Amino acid sequence: MTIAVIGGTGKEGRGLVLRLATQASEEVIIIGSRQREKARAVAAELNLLAKHATIIGQENRDAARQADVIILTVPYSAHERTIREIAEEMAGKILVDATVPLDPTNPCRLKRRSELSAAEEAQALLGDTVKVVAAFQNVSARALRALDEPVQCDVLVCGDDAEAKGRVMRLITRMGFRALDAGPLEMARLVEALTPLLISLNLRYRSKTTGIRITGLDHRHDP
Repeated sequence: MTIAVIGGTGKEGRGLVLRLATQASEEVIIIGSRQREKARAVAAELNLLAKHATIIGQENRDAARQADVIILTVPYSAHERTIREIAEEMAGKILVDATVPLDPTNPCRLKRRSELSAAEEAQALLGDTVKVVAAFQNVSARALRALDEPVQCDVLVCGDDAEAKGRVMRLITRMGFRALDAGPLEMARLVEALTPLLISLNLRYRSKTTGIRITGLDHRHDP
């Protein structure tokens, strides 16, 4: 499976790429950026850290065209524009949307364009030919890059297509996280709202790795 991380030059994107390369052992990971040279420079940097990984850098549309699964990690301000730029390359594929609509003037609160989650907005833009799954909104970039430390965060996964959601959950499990089925895509509205809370806790307790753990589950259904 070839995975493209669009927005892969940012902190969250870099962490996802590194964990995909080292923990999930994906053969090909593509970093997508609006600037091809920037993507290639970050790919070279992460290949050194991963040691054995095959990470390449591409412009966003080329990255999406070559991938089977696309993970979107851009800021909310670039969310709609980026989706429109790569929409033609995503037909028949899975989009994993990690976007959280944080208020740029205060990251401890949300500022959405509508009542929908970012993932629901992505689905509305792309139509039924793309299966949108929401995940990774509550995982800190620091936690993603801390490969030698125990994972202290569950990943809540939302989506309307059971097969696509199961495929994404299996990938998340290989990355070293516990993936939990959080229901249909509309539940991403609630998952997104946890992120400002975590940011607030990070600030209050001077941390950078606050995460969510769901307790009281006596058993889990493997994806």
